[in-house]
Amino acid sequence: MQFNSIIIRSLAAGFLILGLNSCSKTSEPEPSQPYDTGVFVINRGNFSDNNGSITLINPTTKITSFDIFQKENNRAISGGISDYAEVDGKGVILVDNSTPGKDLIEIVNARTFKTVATIPSTDLENPRYVVKAGTNKAYATCWDSFNADYSFKTGYIVVIDLTTNKITKKISVQRGAEKLAVIGNDVYVGSVGGETSISIINTSTDVVSQTVEVGKNPKVIGLDANGKLWIYAGGEFVKFNVLTKAVESRTKITTANTSKSPGSFSFSKDKSSIMYIYSYYDAADGYKQKGETYSFGINDAVISTTKPLISKLFTGLSVDPLTGNIYAGFTPSYKQAGYVFRYQSNGTLIDSLKAEIAPEGFLFK
Repeated sequence: MQFNSIIIRSLAAGFLILGLNSCSKTSEPEPSQPYDTGVFVINRGNFSDNNGSITLINPTTKITSFDIFQKENNRAISGGISDYAEVDGKGVILVDNSTPGKDLIEIVNARTFKTVATIPSTDLENPRYVVKAGTNKAYATCWDSFNADYSFKTGYIVVIDLTTNKITKKISVQRGAEKLAVIGNDVYVGSVGGETSISIINTSTDVVSQTVEVGKNPKVIGLDANGKLWIYAGGEFVKFNVLTKAVESRTKITTANTSKSPGSFSFSKDKSSIMYIYSYYDAADGYKQKGETYSFGINDAVISTTKPLISKLFTGLSVDPLTGNIYAGFTPSYKQAGYVFRYQSNGTLIDSLKAEIAPEGFLFK
């Protein structure tokens, strides 16, 4: 009996030690998923064909995965893609279908790209841009439907709860609501509907706290290295103080060609310069769109177009925040696959990679 008791006590001690050792071990890292890293290319597609898609590029190996939503869900996205953002492990895809009443938001697992939920068109119309606005919370701008004369109605922002995957509120803003910039607890909203003010929304209350006059059709660019918000409005680059909520300066582009207009703005890696695509439609050549890509410093007194950074027209422009390399979407036509051109920050070409129809936006992960 004594011998058996010794054996039992020894076994019990051994199990206790094993238990303690297993508790003291660090947890194993989660296995990587196919969409944990890479550059996501937002291909808008041809509007009437409703064939938008998202491409994933491995920037090191140059391996490209096409139409990853179709690949993971065995169905098409069924519309053009306006924008894509990731919020706390979920991907939010804004889908703009050419048929009224068929727009929607697809929510996917950001690591696997498997669908999680779909927000139907009954909750929104003409979605444009999406940003993270808090924990498990996103804001998406919407134009709404158009008036009978195709003029813009009052725009709005849908507040998306990514815990329930539902829209919890609509915030009325200016007509033609467009790109947003999140700065602290404020979201700054631009537009293309002919308005001259930006809306500022408090993300804690989901209420417009202020509107500020900045110029016609204000396009929000983002925050620079000095903590100033840049906006293109009324034909000028506007530097805006986010502390005083007031315009600090206005600078025009010096050019002889007044028919050109800038777009697809992007900051350099250090936020000290702004790149933009400067384009026009050539009446003498069948109204083909032409243009180049330029850059200027945030402290420049004059914005010159004497020499382009890149002598090429693109449909999208962005900068890798890690490398500073420029990613530019090239669309040969809206009926064939496009390309992503990669450049060093000084405009020297690195390479080009095949994407899908109308590459316009990028998300770096």
